[in-house]
Formats: sequence, structure tokens, C-alpha cells
Amino acid sequence: MNTQKSLNYQRIADAINFIRTNFHRQPQLDEIAKKVHLSPYHFQRLFSDWAGTSPKKFLQYVTLEHAKRLLKEQQATLLDTAMETGLSSPGRLHDMFITIEGMTPAEYKHGGVDLIINYSFAETPFGDVMIASTQKGICYLSFSDDGDASRKELNRQFPAAQFVHRLDRIQQNALFIFTQDWKKLDKIKLHLKGTDFQLKVWETLLKIPMGQCSTYGSVAKAMQRSKASRAVGTAVGNNPVAFLIPCHRVIQSSGAFGQYHWGETRKIAMLGWESSHTVPNF
Repeated sequence: MNTQKSLNYQRIADAINFIRTNFHRQPQLDEIAKKVHLSPYHFQRLFSDWAGTSPKKFLQYVTLEHAKRLLKEQQATLLDTAMETGLSSPGRLHDMFITIEGMTPAEYKHGGVDLIINYSFAETPFGDVMIASTQKGICYLSFSDDGDASRKELNRQFPAAQFVHRLDRIQQNALFIFTQDWKKLDKIKLHLKGTDFQLKVWETLLKIPMGQCSTYGSVAKAMQRSKASRAVGTAVGNNPVAFLIPCHRVIQSSGAFGQYHWGETRKIAMLGWESSHTVPNF
């Protein structure tokens, strides 16, 4: 590692340590930047390049993890949790949980006990799927060669939610995508939880047109995170909603199809099917 890279690494390490130590005070960007002897502008860019997220979002993640421990392990009230994490009000705590976790602090505290999730199974051109939804949108879609395994995975993600084996309108609208009824794409609603970086990756994947492919590097560049190809790959692999969030359209820069959570053969079949249905016949 050359001298400049070593210096930058140390600055980011010092900034991360400062944030983790002082998150109770919710320090502002200027204060953190001054701590590592950089202007706020240059610190913002450097931190984002090295950490894959902004200083503000990293502070939120640290704050959120502490809040989750308070809610789960100490059964703290929402007000006490907000005060302890430096958020000043339960409203700010609520907004942070909704943005990052996709559920309210109360839902998290009780393991999703107030969350009702409908789920069902359906046939598609690429095999059976298990699809699940909340009142906000699709929260899970997985190719299901083993229904019990898919049900256990859904339960792992929402351990205390109430599950109802029922096909609802939200699921029906989403399943239209497999019948080439793409006019209904605007009716598909998603209810996702993930880090800010993961959500940005998944949002970027939604912009890859049907019948086309992109690379991990291109996705990173589209997010203005050109050095984060590896982190993009990890986020792509953690996609909880198959096909609707088209992680299958991301391939390696060499042109190789690469791995796919639901099987490389299925990925190739999906790309071929999309291409045949979007290329005009002459």
C-alpha cells in the first residue's frame, strides 16, 4: 500500500472509530471531517469511496444497531431508546427504522409480531416460486424447489410475523410479469428492508431493461461508486426478490454469466426468455 493510500485508510479508520465512539452525540459531517483533517467535501468523497456508503448513513447504521440492542436485549421504551441513541425523539427513531429496516421500531422490538405476511406458491416458466407480501408490497420472492425450505427462510427473515397462506392482489399484480403482461409493471409494489447501499443497488438493477445485461462494474458506476464492484456483487447476491429485482441481468465483465443464487442454468434460461420476448420479429 503506497503512502497516500495508507494515509487515506488511516483517516477512514479514525473516522469510523470516532463515529462508533461518539454516535450518542450524533456528530455532524463538519466535526467528523475536522477530526481527520479534511474538508467536509473531500471527507465525504473519500469516506464514500472506501466505506461504500456516506458518513451520514454509516452513523445511522451504528445508531440503529445500538437501538436494536436496546429494544431487544433491554426491552427499552421507544422514548428511552431515542434519547439513548441521540436521536432526540421517537419520530426520528421511527423514520430511521422504516428507511433501513422496512419496519417500525415496535415491529422490530416484537420480532415482526404486528406484521401480517401473506404467502403463496405459483408456477412460472422457470419453475415454482414462493411469493410473500405485506400490505405495503412484495417482501419475498424465491424460486422454490423445496417449499419447506423457502418457508423456513421467510420465517428466518421475519421470525415473529403472522403468516397467512393466501394469494392476494399484490402478489397477483407481481406475478403478471411472468406472463409478459408488462403493462402492469407500475402496479408492482415492493416492501424491502436492507442497508442504504443494498437498496441503491437494487434500485439500480430495476433500471436495467428487459432483454439486456449489465456488469457489476457498470452498476457500481451508475451508482457513482465505481470502486465498489465487489460490494455491489454482495448486494446483488442478497437480493430477496427474484426476477422482480432483476439480479439475473448482471453478468461478469468478461461476458461470463457468473453465479446466480437460484442456479446458473435458470439464469441463462431467464435471459434467453427475456431476449426472445423483447427483440422485434422481422
